[in-house]
Amino acid sequence: MNDVLATIDAAVQTVENNPVLNISIFGAFVAVTLFIVIRASRNSKTAADYYAAGRSFTGPQNGFAIAGDYLSAASFLGIVGAIAINGYDGFLYSIGFLVAWLVALLLVAELMRNTGKFTMADVLSFRLKERPVRMAAAITTLAVCFFYLLAQMAGAGGLVSLLLGITERVGQSIVVAVVGILMIVYVLIGGMKGTTWVQIVKAFLLIGGALVMTVWVLAINGFNLNTLLESAVAASPKGEAVLAPGLQYGKNPWDFISLALALVLGTAGLPHVLMRFYTVPTAKEARRSVVWAIWLIGLFYILTLVLGYGAGALVGSEAILAAPGGVNAAAPLLALALGGPLLLGFISAVAFATILAVVAGLTITAAASFAHDIYANVVKKGDVPPDGEVKVARRTVIVIGVLAILGGIGVQGQNVAFLVALAFAVAASANLPTILFSLFWRRFTTRGAVWSMYGGLGSALVLIFLSPVFWGTPTSVFVDTGVAIWPLNNPGIVSIPLGFFLGWLGSVTSRRAEDPRKAAEMDVRSLTGFGAEKASNH
Repeated sequence: MNDVLATIDAAVQTVENNPVLNISIFGAFVAVTLFIVIRASRNSKTAADYYAAGRSFTGPQNGFAIAGDYLSAASFLGIVGAIAINGYDGFLYSIGFLVAWLVALLLVAELMRNTGKFTMADVLSFRLKERPVRMAAAITTLAVCFFYLLAQMAGAGGLVSLLLGITERVGQSIVVAVVGILMIVYVLIGGMKGTTWVQIVKAFLLIGGALVMTVWVLAINGFNLNTLLESAVAASPKGEAVLAPGLQYGKNPWDFISLALALVLGTAGLPHVLMRFYTVPTAKEARRSVVWAIWLIGLFYILTLVLGYGAGALVGSEAILAAPGGVNAAAPLLALALGGPLLLGFISAVAFATILAVVAGLTITAAASFAHDIYANVVKKGDVPPDGEVKVARRTVIVIGVLAILGGIGVQGQNVAFLVALAFAVAASANLPTILFSLFWRRFTTRGAVWSMYGGLGSALVLIFLSPVFWGTPTSVFVDTGVAIWPLNNPGIVSIPLGFFLGWLGSVTSRRAEDPRKAAEMDVRSLTGFGAEKASNH
């Protein structure tokens, strides 16, 4: 116990004693990435440049960018923390996120790339009545992006607070605001091209940093995984329970099933990941980018197992929970234990880059959805001057940035991986049923699409609001206030099947038949890519 207290003291003191070093590394990183963004932004003139980076990236480049987009603060900070505290049950996040990627690859990635132009709504409205479907798709996109943004902002607040030793809530709120302002600057200047280059740099640094730390942890344990696990068991107050399932989800298996459904099905409905496929010139490059992404993401999730148990063994769960940022501090504190303030500064800068890059990707997706789908196609009915759409997108970025800052201040202290699981649940409930029905079911109708999207989104949001996420526990948004009406933390077990059911029900009760020629054209284009390049150039 004394060792643990000593570690806590050492951690907090070291962090407090080296804010200048931490800020210097962090400032250098921001300067380099801003330089990249400004260089890349020179050609962001048209909508295709701003939203899809002029479709100028190769498969491997886009593979790194996809990995950069997908390996968010949840993957690094949240999962390492979850494994350090809850062992086996924390690693389920890694497995869920990885398996989810296979669903996205096999079912939707290439078909979406071939059919669409800039956004998910392009695909969903391709053969249905355009305005109601675009409106619904844009609203669900904005909802998913907002939940995901909350997670990243919570991670940013905790991380920078740890670096600067800030424990007061007001100080952490100021940090979240600074992150939000930086993010707005990145997206306004760089568009998708600048954001993509930041993603590529960040993926290199994140996977490289995780690899170095993993080898270091294994070296300390004689490159023997058994020795590492024994050390983690010895250091954990929960003992051998950290190696067995059930520590976090044993009390309520329904919560676990709900989480698993959300993680595995959510990725295929994440608009900011799907939008990545529009940045490559051909369907063949889209396939190559997916292969690269799977290898990179798979490697990273294997590393989280060693990093999580390593943090549990070398730092200890009490020290992690006592640090600013709580659970999300496990990876930075492990870096501190291994390589002192210098490694802490580097890993924190990488984690911060992770947050900044993902937040920029989310913001540009949300802005594209509002400007391209709601403003250009619903409000203006396609009658927009060439630069009008990009102007509206840039204004939207500022609004989204402000909302993300306010939301991020509200969810401080929550586990980032858990918050992302909520975003996945909303994506799987509101977007995935409509995407699958649009691509694979000829009889799908406009009513089915609208019912599915609004019904899936509404049910997920209502269940989240009635759950322990908001009420009745020490980690709820309203701390120790009231009692949760809905007992599960994740709504996926109800809202995902409901989204599919409403899509089917709306379609079979609809009297209006959709255009069979459009359905046939969509089949041909999604499977062959014929016409996709032509759509790209409009």
